[in-house]
Amino acid sequence: MERRSQFYFAGVAAVFGVMLAVGLRTTLHPEGRDTRDIWELRADLTKEQKLEQRLLEELESYEETLRRYRRQHEAGGATELEATIAELREEAGLTEVRGSGLVLTIAPLSAAGYVGPAVATVSPELLQRLVNELNKYGAKEIAIDGERLTNRTAIRDVNGATKVGSRSVRLPVEVRAIADDADKLYSGLAVSPIRDDFAVENLELSLSKPQPFVVIPPAAEQPDVKYMETANAGKEEK
Repeated sequence: MERRSQFYFAGVAAVFGVMLAVGLRTTLHPEGRDTRDIWELRADLTKEQKLEQRLLEELESYEETLRRYRRQHEAGGATELEATIAELREEAGLTEVRGSGLVLTIAPLSAAGYVGPAVATVSPELLQRLVNELNKYGAKEIAIDGERLTNRTAIRDVNGATKVGSRSVRLPVEVRAIADDADKLYSGLAVSPIRDDFAVENLELSLSKPQPFVVIPPAAEQPDVKYMETANAGKEEK
């Protein structure tokens, strides 16, 4: 009986010790307080909701493609596969795209009385901010100085020169953007502070009126598939 009481006391002491350690850790290392205000929280919530909606739309698109595959497989044809390959090539930026959009021009600031230093290029950071603004207001395809942007395209500084993909850009720089709603894209950029950001760097960002016909070339950079292998259709050889 006495030994049983000792085990019971030891168990209670162990539980108490764990609770005390957790309490001390919480006291000594309190969690960081979220200091975002209500507007920042709302903006983050809106961003997450848009991301969720986009993912749901992509999921529905993939499910519809699978349904089409099944129907085509039952019919015994290859037309659907060819259509999907063409669609994937377009999504990868390997085909020319045409549609309504805007043409933007980045040039040295030409304000009257300006006597600042001459500018020969635009920084990668400023170009990336412009791309973010274009995407924010609905741009679907973008080209900078004829270089089509894809998820593989890097905008970076190389020895003092700004490069978009493999192309060095110098002023003036032409930026083309295609959107489903070119008017919305124009209105968003017209009130965006992005043009002030360019003015701070002694640059001027000009916007064309919405155009019904903007051409964006295919990406110059081809996907690297050297690590891909053909999957075996049958069973693996032993």
